[in-house]
Amino acid sequence: MGEVATITIDGQSYEFPVLVGSENERGIDIRSLRKETGYITLDSGYMNTGACISNITFIDGEQGILRYHGIPIEQMAEHSSFVETCYLLQHGRLPTADQLKRFSSLLNEFSLVHEGMRQLLNFFPLHAHPMNILGSLVNALSSFYPHVDANSLTEAIDICAARLISKVRTLAAYSYRKANGLPVVYPRQDLSYSANFLNMMFSSPVNDYVADEESVRLMDMLLLMHADHEQNCSTSAVRLVGSSQANLYASISSGISALWGPLHGGANQAVMNMLSQIHEDGGDTQKYIDMAKDKSNKFRLSGFGHRVYKNYDPRARVIKKYCTNTLEKGAAKDPLLGIALKLEEQVLQDDYFIERKLFPNVDFYSGIIYKALGFPTNMFTVLFAIGRMPGWIAQWKEMTNASDAKIGRPRQIYTGAQTRDYVPIDQRL
Repeated sequence: MGEVATITIDGQSYEFPVLVGSENERGIDIRSLRKETGYITLDSGYMNTGACISNITFIDGEQGILRYHGIPIEQMAEHSSFVETCYLLQHGRLPTADQLKRFSSLLNEFSLVHEGMRQLLNFFPLHAHPMNILGSLVNALSSFYPHVDANSLTEAIDICAARLISKVRTLAAYSYRKANGLPVVYPRQDLSYSANFLNMMFSSPVNDYVADEESVRLMDMLLLMHADHEQNCSTSAVRLVGSSQANLYASISSGISALWGPLHGGANQAVMNMLSQIHEDGGDTQKYIDMAKDKSNKFRLSGFGHRVYKNYDPRARVIKKYCTNTLEKGAAKDPLLGIALKLEEQVLQDDYFIERKLFPNVDFYSGIIYKALGFPTNMFTVLFAIGRMPGWIAQWKEMTNASDAKIGRPRQIYTGAQTRDYVPIDQRL
């Protein structure tokens, strides 16, 4: 018999098995807890609760480790591409040259969206947030492609994933063009995934846009960095909604909605607003550090700290490297980068932040690169969603194929009124 954990309630002891993961992480299997004891656990924010068993992504927050199917994120950033990462997340292995070529061709094949969806865009207000538009359009896909969604549980994962990964990029570009009163740009067969997206975003009938190699590589790297991140808020939303056997598009749309929150995907926009505020205020980073340490002040430093990482976010390390290499070149230099570097240096030497393990996270530098590529801040979270799409699909597919899959249904501890009688309205005090 393996390791067990013993819980004692009113003198009665109960044993529950301890599950050990492939990286030696441990969890107490309490799936029979209520049946055996009548008790449940209470864990606000699910900080200590494992909702599933997964083989997709591994995170060690104390050591600052992130791996996709065992491969360190640093190696993926240096050697891989976003398209190859999409394949890895769906299959659990890197593709051969032929497999990668086929998957890339599927992305091109499925890049167009139903023309009726362009008409749907016209019903959004001109200044609707692109994230709102994206979530709505992804959900609408189930109406335009109902036969496709019906097959998503049984069809080949390449086709299922390629269709949505490709179309979400097109829909994101459409939402941006709509918000700016610009004509739609169709995807091109001769361009790579990231080059195609940049072209759909920034090309113009009167000013041809050609994405340079460095911009394409930066775009690809940022999408790759966000491709999956274990059981975060948006991924958990996708799994929870999907557990009801809601269609794939509705499940993904719920993830987009969760990602939109400022405590999740919206954080990179908050970082840019903060850096801009410091810059406009004369660049005194110490002033804002002192404000963040003042308990009576509501100001908080954006881009520092993470629910899981109690060390430097490995994604932030990679993005910082690309950020400094790219933006410290002459005319491309952004004053916000200098403020970010100075702020990070001071924070990492301050005992207040060291004791609280507040290190830069993925959002701290990503917005600076997005800005350099020409994206407005209201598109930052949309870019996050495009990058996270392969992870959401992989997690959804894993959940639906699990042998012990059940509809998600958390319990609660009720603290409301006890049984009482209904009082007619004329007798109420």
